[in-house]
Amino acid sequence: MSPAKNTICLWYDGEAEAAAHSYAATFPDSAVTAVHRAPADYPDGKMGDVLTVEFTVLGIPCLGLNGGPAFKHSEAFSFQVATVDQEETDRYWHAIVSHGGKENACGWCKDKWGISWQITPIALTEAVTDPDLAVARRAFTAMMEMTKIDIAAIEAARRGAP
Repeated sequence: MSPAKNTICLWYDGEAEAAAHSYAATFPDSAVTAVHRAPADYPDGKMGDVLTVEFTVLGIPCLGLNGGPAFKHSEAFSFQVATVDQEETDRYWHAIVSHGGKENACGWCKDKWGISWQITPIALTEAVTDPDLAVARRAFTAMMEMTKIDIAAIEAARRGAP
């Protein structure tokens, strides 16, 4: 099998393998596929330390690089996970937040390694892109008040219910 033409490389401070295993345990179509150890000492590690980890998240090929503390993650990069219902939304949200992560606004959260995730119900996407601008505005306004997305509240806003 040839390597993917495009792989997301995520920089970690020594915890790429732990992060990859956490993602594989949380999301379907996710797995750790290879762990590579450094063939020699390098600025932030020693020969034999885990240097890179190949994994997939929801089918997306990724490479975790244990590059040291020089660079931090930001919201400029995030995984957006489309969820089908409140149960799935809650499950992913809690898997990220309750294991050392942090809640953020509008369905965003960060895992314990600083990677940003948008846990986005399909119902939200449909509501804020509704061709009826008044409907989209109500849903958007409701979303702006949320941390984890509440699908029932989004649907109520879409209908114009108080």
